[in-house]
Amino acid sequence: MDDKTLKLIRTIFIAGAGWNLIGAVFGYFNTAFTFEHFFGRALTDPLMHQIYQGAWGTTFVYFFGYLIVAKDPIKHMGIVIVGGIGKVGYAMKLLQLYTAGLAEPVVWIVIVGDFFFCLAFAWYFYKLYQAPRATPHLSRAAVGAAS
Repeated sequence: MDDKTLKLIRTIFIAGAGWNLIGAVFGYFNTAFTFEHFFGRALTDPLMHQIYQGAWGTTFVYFFGYLIVAKDPIKHMGIVIVGGIGKVGYAMKLLQLYTAGLAEPVVWIVIVGDFFFCLAFAWYFYKLYQAPRATPHLSRAAVGAAS
């Protein structure tokens, strides 16, 4: 993989870390406010408050994960797989809640942002697949040799 591509990949994961940090700060440290703006209702149940805050805590953990990936994108692709699954799942759930009338339009910021990062992650995996020397276990030659 050439240096320019590797630098762009690192930039994507630093941006992804920042994206998650912003969400985590709002969601974890101002949980009731975030919930009310996302769903148009007060967060009054203490159990739901803890669960929703915990979900934002997971977002905070992904902040660190994407920083790890930015340091060595080839070595830490497993983090990207897990993070990408989380992004797709959360964006789809927010979209489902919005279409059901249970979420406010502000959730589109998260939906669009998370889908953008999913596309960027797909491009990252495509670039890994194209780089036979850097990732021989993902290269076309390795796939062909294994069959």
